[in-house]
Amino acid sequence: MNCPVCEKNMQKTVFYGTEVDFCEECLGIWFEKNELREAKDEKEKTLNWLDIDLWDKEDDFHISKEGKCCPKCSVPLYEVEYANSEVKVDFCSLCEGVWLDRGEFKKIMEYLKDKGSYEIMSNYAGTLIEETGEMFTGPEPLKEEVKDVLTVLGLLKHKLAAKHPYLSRVISNLPK
Repeated sequence: MNCPVCEKNMQKTVFYGTEVDFCEECLGIWFEKNELREAKDEKEKTLNWLDIDLWDKEDDFHISKEGKCCPKCSVPLYEVEYANSEVKVDFCSLCEGVWLDRGEFKKIMEYLKDKGSYEIMSNYAGTLIEETGEMFTGPEPLKEEVKDVLTVLGLLKHKLAAKHPYLSRVISNLPK
């Protein structure tokens, strides 16, 4: 498989527990369908409940001016701004693969950490309802969606303990 940027042959490598294609020349990474989510979940397990929804907002799509082509399908890649992160990623609408240029994975992770902290602190009930609903309709398999709900509940426990230690002790002492 050739790199969509420098067209050199890419190498297989393991990136946060996920086998991906990596360009040694430009340091870009090709993620096949679901591999970006898998790497994100392995890198930061407390963020597994945050989904990577690149394909949800069709209005955000526009053809990449660089003319990159999918290394798997050989069709043009589309450029999408990743949520409000100001990171633009390239993706293939056929195979749903994602190309990240050097440093973009780190920027996405930083954005998700900020978003996760905000969501838990400001909209916990809404986040929990949304994640519970995704157990039945979500983009991931049921097992992964259940893990997401449990992660949100665990984060609440830690946030509650930090913000209200007395209440946390009372809850911990309740009969099980």
